[in-house]
Amino acid sequence: MSDSGLSRFLGGSPAQVLLRLVFLSFVVGIILSALNLDPLDLVNMTVNFFERLWNMGFHAIGRLGSYLVVGAIVVVPIWMITRLLAMGRSR
Repeated sequence: MSDSGLSRFLGGSPAQVLLRLVFLSFVVGIILSALNLDPLDLVNMTVNFFERLWNMGFHAIGRLGSYLVVGAIVVVPIWMITRLLAMGRSR
């Protein structure tokens, strides 16, 4: 890879990018320390968020299934009766 290709990939010269990353890491470290956050806490919060999202999705599917069953208890017998009556009329 040529130097210009590497610079294009990094968004600047490697030294400039390294200096920017060090500066941003320092600033973010200060902000996280002020908020009393640990990087591991951030990872755990992210994992917990996706787990809750995942579980809510399955809970919603379970609720939809229960609505389906409750509705079927009413709809299927009515459908069956109408089909039987329609069969009786067609003869």
